[in-house]
Amino acid sequence: MPDRGTGAEVDVFVAIASPVRRAHIDGMAARPLPVRDLAAGFSISRPAVSQHLRVLREASLVSEERVGRERRYQLTPAPLWDAAPWLSHYERFWRERLKALREVLGDQV
Repeated sequence: MPDRGTGAEVDVFVAIASPVRRAHIDGMAARPLPVRDLAAGFSISRPAVSQHLRVLREASLVSEERVGRERRYQLTPAPLWDAAPWLSHYERFWRERLKALREVLGDQV
């Protein structure tokens, strides 16, 4: 993965490998969030949340902005396109599974 100006190279696959980081990405999809909001709902410490955010920043998946005394993190989804070609290979399996589920559920859906 090319360096995107962060001074470090973190592969997007490494960044999205953690379920905690994927949850943070989902949380930031709607709007920028401060660390306290991102930490809510997790039983990990704030320093651990900050470490996850550092990985996401190094992969250029989030940007950080200081607003007063807090830092807000915003999703920058463009690097996810790096994962798209690999993921698209598996899309046919998902479609087959969903088709099988529809057949099992029949008219219930």
